[in-house]
Amino acid sequence: MQLDEEALNLSVRKFLKIFGVTAQRELERAVREAVAAGRIAPDARLPVRAVVRVDALGLDFEVTGELRLS
Repeated sequence: MQLDEEALNLSVRKFLKIFGVTAQRELERAVREAVAAGRIAPDARLPVRAVVRVDALGLDFEVTGELRLS
């Protein structure tokens, strides 16, 4: 049986879209709350790390970056 590359591509894109929308919403909410509570400065730079894991593949990787609030 051959791998359906198109189905794989569409499925990965769908997952990444859901992940991206959810992550953006949660990050923005958490940052707003932290700024309002005085836990972080409104011009902070925040290290960020996202981990993706696919247990069935033994795949585990992370993407790092920085959120710049100003």
